[in-house]
Amino acid sequence: MTQYTITELAREFDVTPRAIRFYEDQGLLAPSREGASGLKRVFSGRDRTRLKLTLRGKRLGFTLNEIRALLDLYDSPTDTQPQLEAFLDTVVRHREILERQRADLDATLEDLAQYESQARTLLAKNGVGERIVPLTLDDDQ
Repeated sequence: MTQYTITELAREFDVTPRAIRFYEDQGLLAPSREGASGLKRVFSGRDRTRLKLTLRGKRLGFTLNEIRALLDLYDSPTDTQPQLEAFLDTVVRHREILERQRADLDATLEDLAQYESQARTLLAKNGVGERIVPLTLDDDQ
């Protein structure tokens, strides 16, 4: 059985050992303990997979509770239909949220473009339009 240290997992997934300990505290990972003091964490292949899925879920915007519920479903000895239905519900819900956020962003960008255009028109009427240069994130100023 393959085993991993917290340092190995942190390096592999580019996270801090503190983040891994946090996921353990949240019940997403369950490493065994070794050593006389029992402080050395030993992660199994199952823990590695759960960490990978947890990080993927976080990138997709899932909450830790949603991730935990999905991981627990995959650990259950039932068929895959409940897992797939739960996963589908979570994905659909997040997609809907992201689409609403995108619509809000598009509306805000459109408003800003109109305000910018109006301001440039007013400045041009006053003969100062040539001096206005939009700032970008690449500017060093």
